[in-house]
Amino acid sequence: MSTALVILAAGKGTRMESDLPKVLHKIGGAPLLHHAMLSASALEPERTIVVTGHGAELVDAAAQEFDPDAIAVRQEEQLGTAHAVAQARDALDGFDGDVIVLYGDTPFITTDTLEQMIAARAAHDIVVLGFEAADPGRYGRLIMDGTTLDRIVEFKDATDEERAITLCNSGVICADARTLFDLVADVGNDNASGEYYLTDIIGLANARGLKATAVTCDEAETLGINSRLELANAEALFQRNKRRALIEDGVVMQAPDTVFLSFDTIIGRDAEIEPNVVFAPGVTVESGARIRAFSHLEGAHVSRGATVGPFARLRPGAELAEDVHIGNFVEIKNAAIDEGAKVNHLTYIGDAEVGARSNIGAGTITCNYDGVMKHRTTIGRDTFIGSNTMLVAPVAVGNEAMTATATVVTKDVPDGAMAIARTEQTNKDGFARKLFSILRAKKAKQAKG
Repeated sequence: MSTALVILAAGKGTRMESDLPKVLHKIGGAPLLHHAMLSASALEPERTIVVTGHGAELVDAAAQEFDPDAIAVRQEEQLGTAHAVAQARDALDGFDGDVIVLYGDTPFITTDTLEQMIAARAAHDIVVLGFEAADPGRYGRLIMDGTTLDRIVEFKDATDEERAITLCNSGVICADARTLFDLVADVGNDNASGEYYLTDIIGLANARGLKATAVTCDEAETLGINSRLELANAEALFQRNKRRALIEDGVVMQAPDTVFLSFDTIIGRDAEIEPNVVFAPGVTVESGARIRAFSHLEGAHVSRGATVGPFARLRPGAELAEDVHIGNFVEIKNAAIDEGAKVNHLTYIGDAEVGARSNIGAGTITCNYDGVMKHRTTIGRDTFIGSNTMLVAPVAVGNEAMTATATVVTKDVPDGAMAIARTEQTNKDGFARKLFSILRAKKAKQAKG
């Protein structure tokens, strides 16, 4: 049976103390909304509906950044979860399959859990996701009768006996589309908050003789984000889980707690990650590569046997081939460094190509920006770029060529040639002593006032 998603993302998130919509705050470099969409995307949903309200245009754009086919619908007034789901009805017109209701501020529900819910749907009309809470607090409680879910009681409306129950409601629900929207249409708002609760569909379903049940997951999966502190705690949980998964897959981390990863970080087995490394989004590190301490990588690909750092920065578009060496205080941006090439010291390579086995000397800069446009530099294979070379793009240095130290390259260098472009040195005898004497006298005069 086909599946559709309805992701509720309309809330303002007042407790976040932010102008940014709550679901756009990030964990692991990605908006909370993207995390919610990511796990569910493995189900290959036929349609994905995102219900937006506060900051709707920003949330719409984020949803479609993740999935260009996602459909955004508005909840103009936030009148409760059932009211929010009802806004998706027209967008699912003609859809004949199961709908899973998710939340844009609940980032950790796994694909396995969602698949368990779909499996349970084979024998039940409605499936709710629950969890055993260590501290149930103000969560809604699931009232079970054997395997049958009798009703869901919100904390505000629960009796003392019901509040003692530890099986809690995550809010995630799975039902076929027709049943879901028929039940939602009958939900009222006669409760302590005057809102239309999605949870009320369980009581309505049982009154109609429909079958409801609950599937449970680990409490950590259901963590919802409502404040900055909860966001920080969620980030810490994400980092722990991501590090653990990589280590279990064969990645070497000397000090895991100091390594920070993104939602899409890919690292191959036997790769070594030294302390205090940050992986921003879009990074792949292949097996056997080594990322040395205090390096920062974003939007970069590091191939087998390559070494990066310490204190290196790879920016978006950095492509390192096998056995490349990128050393300390080197920055690479939108550049391809070919097999065996070395860029070892105090260098900026941007908008460039560096050929195989070439050696880039300390202090080299590709001068790629003229204040308006970016220009490319091409360096051939087996080429030596002398220390403190300025390569003024657009420019090309050929294969097996060389630049002399402190050269400013403004014209192409042919294969096998050596470029020298610097002024001739002149020594002025005694001039240093004379100049120092003048400057010291001037300083003494200033000190006297």
